[in-house]
Amino acid sequence: MPVLPSPSYTPVQPFKNGHIHTIYPALFRPVPDTDPVRERIDTPDGDFLDIDWHLSPQSDKKTAAIISHGLEGNSRKKYPLGMARRLTRLGMDAVCLNFRGCSGTPNRLPRLYHSGVTDDLDTVIRHVVKQGYKNVFLVGFSMGGNQLLKYLGEAPEQVPSQVRAAVAFSVPCDLSASSARLDSSVSRIYVMYFMRSLRAKIRLKAEMFPRIVDARDLNRIWTFHDFDNRYTAPLNGFRDAEDYYARASCLQFLQNIRVPSLLVQAQDDPFLTPSCFPLEQASKNSNLFLEIPKYGGHVGFHLPDRKNIYWSEYRAGGFLLDQVG
Repeated sequence: MPVLPSPSYTPVQPFKNGHIHTIYPALFRPVPDTDPVRERIDTPDGDFLDIDWHLSPQSDKKTAAIISHGLEGNSRKKYPLGMARRLTRLGMDAVCLNFRGCSGTPNRLPRLYHSGVTDDLDTVIRHVVKQGYKNVFLVGFSMGGNQLLKYLGEAPEQVPSQVRAAVAFSVPCDLSASSARLDSSVSRIYVMYFMRSLRAKIRLKAEMFPRIVDARDLNRIWTFHDFDNRYTAPLNGFRDAEDYYARASCLQFLQNIRVPSLLVQAQDDPFLTPSCFPLEQASKNSNLFLEIPKYGGHVGFHLPDRKNIYWSEYRAGGFLLDQVG
């Protein structure tokens, strides 16, 4: 499928600055009004996942959307809540997934969540299918988008037939390049922000598993590469950070995706490099729709909308409805 035309989406000032557009929603967006119901489900390896259900008053219990957050996010962040609210108003039920350790309760095992985790998404999908849903949509932001695109492409023959379509926003498709950009540019402010909570998770893991996790000198780690090299990679079966980036990046799997999937990457996203815009893959795969708005920042896509609905929420809803219409 050729790359889609650039959408007409144009935010007002100051949201034409990618950094402002990235930071503003997290700090100043009103919390979307929702009423989530928490459920804990077991995983095949003896751990658990916490998910939040958002039920639509108009639901026919046939269609559900599973929403995945980004790095150090959770199901109660504003962007998954906003997406859940929009999709439930369109008649779908929504399930917001928490990555392991992100729901407020530490998970039971030493393993950490990471960009390449797909077994947990599969667990949630199969749980939702067991509830009787015939149409399952996937929506992911940033790391969650990388996970779902990798999931769809790494073993497409194993994806349940109920999975009909997917939408992903602001995805670091090339993890090595994206990590290097964040570690070495003005975008390092984001690394510093994420590192505070990542360190807290490692300290907790060290208390739980002192023979496996060593938190000494943790405060000396200031880059994603060093953090992933010391913790993410060894705790999840990778040789080192570069092995992790190479095997976890969704870029190599995009050509195999078999369900309609929309990938939206803003040109001014401070997290992304040119290699995160898969023009060649989109041109060769009729199921991969690549849309590149000029503005949007990283998981931004603000609109001057008094309803507190963001452009990404309108766009995802429209694309998903088209797949069942």
